[in-house]
Amino acid sequence: LPRRGPKPPFTDKGRRLRLCPIKEQKIVVDELSNLKKNRKVYRQQQNSNIFFLADRTEMLSENKNILDELKKEYQEIENSEKTKVKK
Repeated sequence: LPRRGPKPPFTDKGRRLRLCPIKEQKIVVDELSNLKKNRKVYRQQQNSNIFFLADRTEMLSENKNILDELKKEYQEIENSEKTKVKK
């Protein structure tokens, strides 16, 4: 295949790497959203293999907020890269 010139920086491997946490977080939110009301949710204690019972709606809310923050950060990076390309 003929080469069509250099790729813009926002289509590179770095972009895919920045999208991975967003995709993972979307899956977590979807899984929590689709749980039946009577299902139990556990939170892993940081840096250990200990799990504690957690509130499903609280966990869903927290993970939605994390997803929103990741999307916002990604959008800011994309916008800054696009302005660099324009200059």
